[in-house]
Amino acid sequence: MCTVCGCGAGETKIEGGVHENSHEHTHVHEDGTVHTHSHGHDHEHAHSHDDAPLGVHSHTHHHSDGSEHSHAHVHEGEHAHEHGHEHDHGHGHEHGHHHEHGIAGDLDYGTGPARAHVPGMSQARMVQIEQDILSKNNAYAAANRQWFDERGIFALNLVSSPGSGKTTLLCKTIQLLKDKMAISVVEGDQQTSNDAERIRATGVAALQINTGKGCHLDGHMVGHAMQRLQSADDSLFLIENVGNLVCPAAFDLGEHHKVAILSVTEGEDKPLKYPDMFAAADVMLLNKCDLLPYLEFDADLAEANARRVNPNLTIFRVSATSGDGLSAWLDWIESGLEQQRNKRSESVDALKRRVAELERQLAAK
Repeated sequence: MCTVCGCGAGETKIEGGVHENSHEHTHVHEDGTVHTHSHGHDHEHAHSHDDAPLGVHSHTHHHSDGSEHSHAHVHEGEHAHEHGHEHDHGHGHEHGHHHEHGIAGDLDYGTGPARAHVPGMSQARMVQIEQDILSKNNAYAAANRQWFDERGIFALNLVSSPGSGKTTLLCKTIQLLKDKMAISVVEGDQQTSNDAERIRATGVAALQINTGKGCHLDGHMVGHAMQRLQSADDSLFLIENVGNLVCPAAFDLGEHHKVAILSVTEGEDKPLKYPDMFAAADVMLLNKCDLLPYLEFDADLAEANARRVNPNLTIFRVSATSGDGLSAWLDWIESGLEQQRNKRSESVDALKRRVAELERQLAAK
């Protein structure tokens, strides 16, 4: 959805700098055009939308400068229903809706080419917007990855739903590795710097990115964080993304691997419900395994479901509390960092050979 709606635009805040505009609204019209305007006023909206994705209705907005605009919302669907609206957009409005629907099976808004739904926007327009957004993000991500590769830095993007134990696991990982390698961390949350403070308490550098209404980090945000952190060559760069199993799947940050974390306090079918994330990941950490004796959670089934989505997934069963399984996870990180260092050395050696060859050719003339 983030690839077409532009959620959280203008609300990102990186520690040490402010990029905020908390009163900017974006509206998408039925012809696919988009306009953005800022509100310099406080208002309250009271909505009662029982079935918002369906039907046709118009909205009028009154602004503090006395101007107003109206726009129509067109909803596609196979249901016939009636709307009765009364709008008052001064400092609040109420909507009264009356819907009559025939129940004829589940609704699936993810079957079109865009695999998502925005009221009043065609699938073709949604695909175009998604391609535009992701192409820009991918350019930033490619630049980030090149920067990492040139310096032998191993970058991981940790993703999960809220409450999976990401930050606790990250802190434990840092504590066990920080004497072996330099580590820097980017923390992504909608608000607060709580997690960055927890990371800094382990003794490594961390930078908080607050995304406001945005529900994921992107390549541009991480690029700014990289500039501020100035990570050491041949080091480990860890990104803890916003807790969300949907939107971060689509956004490359320049990492070398996405690491999906699934805790045993969640359902075994989570990989099937959120397949895009587990398909995009290279590694899955099945976390909080110390709780397995107390839960009705089938770890084997969870792993099987994850591999139904992504047969090539590397899976580690771990517990940040007991330490079980962490040695294999840490070995995997050390191996990845060593590969990055070797790639950098090979690139430097190849460049030296090329320079020597050019010098030889010049000397021969």
